[in-house]
Amino acid sequence: EVQLQAYGGGLVQAGGSLRLSCAASGFTFDDYAIGWFRQAPGKEREGVSCIHSSDGILHYVDSVKGRFTINSDNAKNTVYLQMNSLKPEDTAVYYCAADRSPGCHLGKYDYWGQGTLVTVSS
Repeated sequence: EVQLQAYGGGLVQAGGSLRLSCAASGFTFDDYAIGWFRQAPGKEREGVSCIHSSDGILHYVDSVKGRFTINSDNAKNTVYLQMNSLKPEDTAVYYCAADRSPGCHLGKYDYWGQGTLVTVSS
């Protein structure tokens, strides 16, 4: 059974940092792209970043480039999203997802974890 568990959210002041973790199990980690998505209140879900650890391919949405860093620890089947210089507009529920595809993308994903709430105060 594929399982994804996202954690690490919390309340932080603008300019602060958080690191989200996505622990994966039930599938061959190297065969899957892992993506981070977020959904702010009243807004549609948007893709934030993705990584395919076997290819070393990663991608960021423009709004987080230079502030967020994605990386993976294959030994732990875990993907991290380091979020620096956080802004109030980064406030959202963040989800991690897995998709068996080459490379990485921010489109449709097959498996989803529960979300973790990030709140950035001004």
